[in-house]
Amino acid sequence: MNVTILIMTILIAALITVLLSPIVIPFLRRLKFGQSIREEGPKSHQKKSGTPTMGGVMIIFSVVVTSIIMGIKIHGGGGITYQMWLLLFVLVGYGLLGFLDDFIKVVMKRNLGLTSKQKLLGQLIIAVIFYFILRMQDFPTSLQIPGTDVYFELGWGYAVLIIFMLVGSSNAVNLTDGLDGLLAGTAAIAFGAFAVLAWYDIPQDDVFIFSLSVVGALLGFLAFNAHPAKVFMGDTGSLALGGSIAAIAILSKLEILLVIIGGVFVVETLSVIIQVISFKTTGKRVFKMSPLHHHYELLGWSEWRVVTTFWLIGLLFAVLGVYIEVWVG
Repeated sequence: MNVTILIMTILIAALITVLLSPIVIPFLRRLKFGQSIREEGPKSHQKKSGTPTMGGVMIIFSVVVTSIIMGIKIHGGGGITYQMWLLLFVLVGYGLLGFLDDFIKVVMKRNLGLTSKQKLLGQLIIAVIFYFILRMQDFPTSLQIPGTDVYFELGWGYAVLIIFMLVGSSNAVNLTDGLDGLLAGTAAIAFGAFAVLAWYDIPQDDVFIFSLSVVGALLGFLAFNAHPAKVFMGDTGSLALGGSIAAIAILSKLEILLVIIGGVFVVETLSVIIQVISFKTTGKRVFKMSPLHHHYELLGWSEWRVVTTFWLIGLLFAVLGVYIEVWVG
C-alpha cells in the first residue's frame, strides 16, 4: 500500500464531507432538526440549542462512497471483499440506529430518544449478525495479548466478546460526543492509529482504506463541527463510529488494543459508571458532572481547552497502542 493511496483516500473522504456540508446543514436547519440541550447540563450549552444535528449522515455517506471507490481501486477485478462489506454493514447499521434515536429526539420532541432497552436490542441484533457472518468465514476465535505471542482460544466465548465490544464501544463513543469537535477529533486519532497498524504491522488493505476514509470524513466534518459548531453528528454519527472502531479491532485481531487506542472513550465511560455507583451507594457524586468532559467544564475550563486536552490524551493513547503492537511485539 503506497502513500498515494493514503493521501487519495483521506482527501476524497474529506472533500465529500466538505462539499456536502453547505447542502446538508441548511437542509437540516430548514427541517428544524436542531439539537435539544439537557436542562441539567452546563448552562453554557443552552446557547447551542437548535444547532442542526444528525450531521453524522455526511460522515457515513462519505465513508461508504470513499471505501467503495478505493476498495475497487486497490482490489481491481476482485471487487469489494467480505471484510469491507462487514465494516460498512456495522457503520450503516449503527448509523441507522442512531438516526432513529436522533429522529425521535428532534422530530418527536422526546429528548432521550429511544429507550435504553430499544437501543440495546438494536445494538445486539447488529452485533449478532456481525458475529455469524464472521463464523461463516471461519474467522479465528483466539485472543492475543498485545505485544506478545500469547494466544487464548475462546471458542464460543468469542461471540460474547464480539457482542460486548460492539455494544460497549458504540455506547462509549456515544458518551464522548458532548463538546464541539471532541468526538470528531478523538475518533480521527483512534481510527488513524488503526490505519497505521493496518499498514505497517498487519497489512490489511480493507481495514486500512476504511480507517483512512473515516479519518478523512472526520477531518472534513471538523471544519463545521469545531467550536463554535455549526452542526453536530448526533447519535447517527457517534453510534456508527463506536461500532465501526470495534469492528476494525476485531477484524485486525487487535481486540484488547482497542481499550488502549480508544482510551479516551474508556475513561469517559468509567467516569459515568463511577458517578452512578457512587451516587446510588453513598448519595455523593465523585465528579461535578459526568461524562468526564463536563466535569472539567464545571471546574471553569473553556470548552476549547477541554477539547484540545482530550485530543492530546487521545493521541498519547493512540501512540501507546501503536508502540505496544509494533515495537514491543
